[in-house]
Amino acid sequence: MVFVRTTPPRPVEVTAVFPELAPLARPAIRLHPRPGSPSVRDSSVGGPLLWPAGEPWPHCQSEHPDSGFRQSPADVRLTRRRLARLHRDPDGPEFTPEEEESKERNAARLAERFDAGPPWPAQCPVPLLPVAQLYLRDVPLLRPPGEADLLQVLWCPYDHEPDWKPATALFWRSAASVVDVLATPPEPYEVNCSGYVPEACLLAPEAIIEYPNSLDLNPELSQVVGDWSRWQAADVGVDSSYAEYPAEFYDGNLADAPGWKVGGWPPWGRTDPYRRYCAVCDAQMVPLLTIASFEWDGGELRGWAPYEDRAAAYAASHRAGQSPAQPTKVEVGSTDNMQLYVCPASPEHPHTDLIQ
Repeated sequence: MVFVRTTPPRPVEVTAVFPELAPLARPAIRLHPRPGSPSVRDSSVGGPLLWPAGEPWPHCQSEHPDSGFRQSPADVRLTRRRLARLHRDPDGPEFTPEEEESKERNAARLAERFDAGPPWPAQCPVPLLPVAQLYLRDVPLLRPPGEADLLQVLWCPYDHEPDWKPATALFWRSAASVVDVLATPPEPYEVNCSGYVPEACLLAPEAIIEYPNSLDLNPELSQVVGDWSRWQAADVGVDSSYAEYPAEFYDGNLADAPGWKVGGWPPWGRTDPYRRYCAVCDAQMVPLLTIASFEWDGGELRGWAPYEDRAAAYAASHRAGQSPAQPTKVEVGSTDNMQLYVCPASPEHPHTDLIQ
């Protein structure tokens, strides 16, 4: 990796206050995606995949109603480059010649598609978009099957019922077995929204230890974490504003880390926790990958911003779409997280996912 990101120490040592939580510690790897130019030999988010030239590119076979968004992935990326250019140079031209050409090309493409009027043609099957590529050498927490040392995650950039989220696909493979690489993978005609087009990012994987969200604790431990007298007795300097709800300090500062990560504990919040079980062998599934809308937010989670990003994280404001906390430009749910789960007995069993 060509750069590093370092999570600051937690403001309180969890097990010093609650030794009962020590057995619940779990390893996780924060991926810290940041914009870059990954190659097929790099671990990445939104980068090119080491995909065999002789293997069919995966497509979604579901029906896809007209999204109304009417932008291709290439158009989304060009719009982002334009916004980034205007962010750097507010006095620059509204559109460059390349951007004007793209606008005209997009308008012509849409006119050709919709001249016939409704019902408008739907693209089916839809080529999947790369979401993440993770090499075992960079992310040793992966538990690939057999001789595999590479995980590739893709999704369909349309919302799918009943949960209205992108449909995901996982592929495990041996990198050494790929000799001829597919040079130009197909892309969807359009996407459901720009947040389903990941920006190409390199990774700076960092191993950390996590503890469960208070919602994941049993009733006894949940009561312990919510006991203000325990925090006072530990004398760890937690602000008295948390006296009524001390578990909020625990969840925001000490439990599961925000952002893209492998392993660790799930970031519950939209719903209470519920266990996921393998459809093949009924084993309880474990977190594989968290796909995050933001690496941190403007509140307590900003304290998780790496040392190297602190100045940007605490800057007063950012233009829309230029937040350093959203390097991948991915947005799932209502700026939520998508969690992928796999079977611990066999990663090749069907995975599952949910939005939190």
